[in-house]
Amino acid sequence: MTSDSLPLAQAPRSWQRSLTLALLALAALLSLTLLYSRLRNPQGLLGTAYPPGTVAPPLAGTGDDGRPLALADFRGKTVAVFFGFLNCPNICPTTLAALERVRQTLPERQRKEFVSLLVTVDPGRDTPAELRSYVRYFSPDARGLVIPKTPLRQAAAAWGVGFEYSNVKAPDRYDVNHTTGVYLVDKEGNRRVVWDYTQLNLTDRIASDVRTVMQ
Repeated sequence: MTSDSLPLAQAPRSWQRSLTLALLALAALLSLTLLYSRLRNPQGLLGTAYPPGTVAPPLAGTGDDGRPLALADFRGKTVAVFFGFLNCPNICPTTLAALERVRQTLPERQRKEFVSLLVTVDPGRDTPAELRSYVRYFSPDARGLVIPKTPLRQAAAAWGVGFEYSNVKAPDRYDVNHTTGVYLVDKEGNRRVVWDYTQLNLTDRIASDVRTVMQ
């Protein structure tokens, strides 16, 4: 064996050792990620779970029946909260329809304990009466909530929700861009999980999350 052949003989072993170390590091990282996920979401919920005891920020305004309404009034029930508006072309009606499909999969005893709550991000145009007709079209138990603009901004920020008015053509002609997540609040008033809009077509998985939170 010549001195020139030694590096060539060692090169494969060095490369294999580096690959092995890289794979071990990747496996360790995946294990830590899985462990963190299980600690954060021990119940295996589909949506993104909140840490235990995460109290839902307050929501208060005028209900779809024209009377004062607050999220706290639903204590003892499980509430799916989302922010939207009546002129929403697709996301809001799709969300309400998806939540009603979820409600229909629940045992009859639990259906009355599950409420969809639409908080309008367009209080300048959406009236309580219009909200009532809109949400009840999708579900007899759905509710609507109107909060004046200034406290609405504060409430939305507390929930991590953003919205903005765009394409303004007149005082009553504009679009509203908004966050599309759905937040599940348990009967104790804690935020338990948030679903991304793209997950709402997974009816059985969403319903499983609801049943788990209701336990």
